[in-house]
This record gives sequence, structure tokens and C-alpha cells, in this order.
Amino acid sequence: MTTTFKTITSDSDVVSTRSMLHEAIPITGTIVSGTYEPNKNIKNYTHGMFQSVYDYPYLSSSANHIFDLTAGYASGSGLSSSANTQNAKKINIYNEMAQVLVGFDESGQVRYFDEDGDLTGGTKIQEAYFVNLTRLIAKDEIKKGSFSLKLGVNATYGDTSDTKVLTITDASGSTAFKVNSPAGEYGILYASGSDSVVKSSGYTPCGLLYYQAGIAVLSASIFNADILSASCVMNTGFLAGSTTLLTGSAISGACDAIRHRFINLSFNNTTEINSTIYFCRANHNEFNYSANPTYLSASRLVVKNNATDIPVSFITSVGLYSADNELLAVGKLSEPLRKDPANELTVRVRLDY
Repeated sequence: MTTTFKTITSDSDVVSTRSMLHEAIPITGTIVSGTYEPNKNIKNYTHGMFQSVYDYPYLSSSANHIFDLTAGYASGSGLSSSANTQNAKKINIYNEMAQVLVGFDESGQVRYFDEDGDLTGGTKIQEAYFVNLTRLIAKDEIKKGSFSLKLGVNATYGDTSDTKVLTITDASGSTAFKVNSPAGEYGILYASGSDSVVKSSGYTPCGLLYYQAGIAVLSASIFNADILSASCVMNTGFLAGSTTLLTGSAISGACDAIRHRFINLSFNNTTEINSTIYFCRANHNEFNYSANPTYLSASRLVVKNNATDIPVSFITSVGLYSADNELLAVGKLSEPLRKDPANELTVRVRLDY
């Protein structure tokens, strides 16, 4: 039982720090496409508004939820029509995502997703696919500049061979991210590939990535002639008139279509660790005795051979107490530290939370 306490009073004895831990997350197209345990790891719901992807058959207790996939468009989109399949639900999906990630304008209207992050102007993303990564794998946020999604863009549906691959990244995310979102920081997603895949050279804006929310917004134009060369435009008509999947198919059908084109999805997640470091100092004249009953035998210190020997103790742990001497935390040392009047010790205790 502790009988001697020392108050930590100096600001220099307490330091707060923050560190970031990153973990590489690779998600292969085999899992996402449903070819692994054919479609048993892809869960559709009766409400039909999104589908969930698991890394194992979702009925198994060992399955991990990876992400949810859905699609929608704005009420002002040229694709919006009461004759569309699940038209109201697709508009609701878009509005829900936009409310959370973009917010409202001065008149109370839901803002549209903006291709370059300039909410007051620029090209709007009015038709989009949404990849909502779970907290399990995204952790506190996606590391900026680490996101990469490879999609097969051959004109034949379901052909994910590497002959025509569209690579989507947050190429400038680490330095040019935006902060004008109610959901935190986000970056611009760019499409790149060989000249036979991407219509224009270099990088073409094609979506947004919200780092803290763990949500990727992919413009449906990634399957349109606006981005792809003529030989790659989807013959299933993702945005081609009345046959488009976003109008003529249910949300689950649109999700199936893009999911089958996943080749690889990878990023680094981030775990934020906040720490408080306490420097516990034992001066030369402190903590040289122990309150342990075994420290004394027949009224003599068991660690002293002669009466003239200096007192000595061995520090094995450090306890942090509240102001009313209630024990809050205990830190164990890897090995006992000798303490006597001839030396001083500083023990560094770190609390992570």
C-alpha cells in the first residue's frame, strides 16, 4: 500500500503528443466482384437502397464487413425521371450523401457534389456511385494520397482483364485536400490510364474522397465518353440515354455492374493515438525506502548487510493517482530499478487513448 505520494506540479513534467499509425489495406477484385464463394459475400437488402460487401460469406460469424456500395442522382439531373426504376430512392440516396458530405447552401437547398471542390461554381457531379468504407478498415481516416482504385473498362460487360484499366487515385490528396465539407477533409479523385483508355492525357477529375468519413464518390461519367476513349465506352450504356443502368436498373443492378469491374482497391488507413507523457522524477533523497512488509525483518532492512550501509530500494512500478489519492493507472517496469541516496531517477510513463 502506497504511503508516500509526490505531486506532479511542473508543466514540464507533463507532455501531450499525437501520433498516426497507418495500415495498408488491399481489397482484391475477386472479393468485391463476388466470384469468391459466388456472391455469398455480397448482401442485398429488401429495401434495395444499397448492398454490402464482406470478405467472407456474410452468414459466417468470421465475416468482416468491408464496405457498402450504392448509386444515385440529383433531382435536377438529366437522368431523373418518374419513369425510372427506383427513381425516388436514387434521388434520396444522392440527397442523403450530399447533405452529410457537402451540406446546404444559404437558401437551405442541398448542395451538389462539385468536381473540383469549388462549391460556388464549377462542374457538378449529379450522378454518382458511393463506396462507403467501414470503420473496421478505414479506422479514423484514409491516409491522404494513398487511395487507388483500378477498374476494368473494356466495352464488354464483366471483362476485367488488364487490357484496358482505369486507375482512380487522390493524386494530390496529401497537399491539395479541401476543408470546406461538414464531414471533414476531402480530396479530388483523378482518373488516369494509357492513351487508349483515357480520352485526355494526364489526370481527369472523376470524383471525391472524404478522408474522415471514409466515403468515395465516383462520378458516373467514369464510364462515359467524356473520360474514356471510344473503344472503352460501356456498351451497356451507363449513361447512354434510356438504356442506362442508372435509370433502367435497380440500385442493386447498378452496383453489380460497377462491382464486377473492380480489379483492385487499396489505401492506407490511419489510427490516431493521443498520448499524455508523465515524467516521474525521484530525487536523491526520495523513494529510498519501501512500504512492503518484506522490506523489514526483525526491525532491520533486509537489503542492508551492515548498519552503516546506505538504504536502498528497487522500483518495480509507477502508480498515477488522482488529487484525492485514488489509484488511476499503474505502469510496470521491464526490470527493477535500483534507487538509493546516491542516484536520481526519471521514469517516463505514457498513457495512450
